[in-house]
Amino acid sequence: MSISGTVIGVDSSTQSCKVMVVDAATGQILSRGSAPHPDGTSVDPREWTKALNQAWDAAGARERSDVLGVGVSAQQHGMVALDSAGAPVHDALLWNDVRSAPQARAMVEELGISGWVEATGSAPVTSITLTKLAWLRENAPAAAARVERVGLPHDWLVSELTGGAWITDRSEASGSGWFDPASGSIREDLLERWFGAAPQVPEVLAPHASAGTITSDWLPNSPGAVVSAGCGDNAGGGLGLGIGHGDVVVSVGTSGTVFAHSPHPIADPTGVTSGFADATGAYLPLLCTLNAARVMARTSDLLGTDLDEFDALAAAGDPDCSGLTLLPYLDGERTPNLPDAAGRWHGVTGASLTRENMARSSVLSVANSLADCLEVLRTLDVPIERALLIGGGSRSATLRTALTHVLGVDIDVPAPDEYVALGGARQAYWAAQGELPAWTAGTEGSQHLPAAQDDGADAFRARYSAMRRQLEDELAG
Repeated sequence: MSISGTVIGVDSSTQSCKVMVVDAATGQILSRGSAPHPDGTSVDPREWTKALNQAWDAAGARERSDVLGVGVSAQQHGMVALDSAGAPVHDALLWNDVRSAPQARAMVEELGISGWVEATGSAPVTSITLTKLAWLRENAPAAAARVERVGLPHDWLVSELTGGAWITDRSEASGSGWFDPASGSIREDLLERWFGAAPQVPEVLAPHASAGTITSDWLPNSPGAVVSAGCGDNAGGGLGLGIGHGDVVVSVGTSGTVFAHSPHPIADPTGVTSGFADATGAYLPLLCTLNAARVMARTSDLLGTDLDEFDALAAAGDPDCSGLTLLPYLDGERTPNLPDAAGRWHGVTGASLTRENMARSSVLSVANSLADCLEVLRTLDVPIERALLIGGGSRSATLRTALTHVLGVDIDVPAPDEYVALGGARQAYWAAQGELPAWTAGTEGSQHLPAAQDDGADAFRARYSAMRRQLEDELAG
């Protein structure tokens, strides 16, 4: 049966809000809009509502009379703490706000990494919402005492769109620190222990469920349009790309993210892998690196080039950089978990120290850091048959080639697009129509890169791995 109408996908990221109007029958993107978010690691949630309104109007959404549904994907983990009137008691602490580091350490010391992984699927690092609530309790007790409801960024926006529904989905809840994605249960005991109370948390909906209908303020001409359960940004990206069995997404932004589809929960006893849920009813084991495209950008700055010139330099370097090797942990690292690490160069000789080799070793170090994440997933028996390469760093031809040498699987590079917003649109269709759409994501203009062997890349990886193990031993001692 032919579907007539549109669906709207929203991506509320750290930096901005993007709105995408999509033809429900074909998946064709009809219009887009965006608006910036304030800088910083804490923000008043009402600023997200302002940005959504601006992006909504820029996309021409408010005037439409054919909208079937709306889906919101948003940055994970941020703490949204509200009082009895629904007003924020404190700025939302975002995923990248690290002030809760002492609370995260205390949580690990008390329950142990394995205990937390068993309880919630993930170890408590500063991004996890519960650590931020613990910080609020200790550092702003008067504000903490006023908290009646607590949720995450996409929960706030769904509430704004529906006029008050306080709901979430499995993917978002699995990054909170109070939800067990394996059993689907809320751990009120953890809230009581670390926040001293169990405020109302959002109801966790099934991936296809509706949170309610959108208010007329947002869509005066589309009464009855549903708002879907929504999801976290990585789950939204996976849904937008349509990943399935054997797929792993490698996203190269300022930092790097590697996540895969799994039909069953993944528990990493080391805590390095986050055992998140996805937006389809399955699971999304995820690893993060702090240093990805930023490494190439900083090296480019050092060499006085723009990024295109930098990529050309890297392509002209010796295949194994003549022995020059970089560990790219410029700002500490998450995978491996080395928060106090610093980057280091090795093998600096008169022959190796060239602009070309410096550029190439920078690119190869990023490729190897991402390959380390895939190796962790393999040790957890996550099926990996294909990598999908996305993010701004994927524009580097030298990085794309390097990844074919170190990941050990074929790589597909989808056409650049806003896949998180597209995931929101796909979920909106699901909530409105009862099934996922049959759209094809990123196939037009995509690039297929078969896995390849390269002696220079192999030599670099051997040196890189030895340097990483040596640094881990040094920091452990």
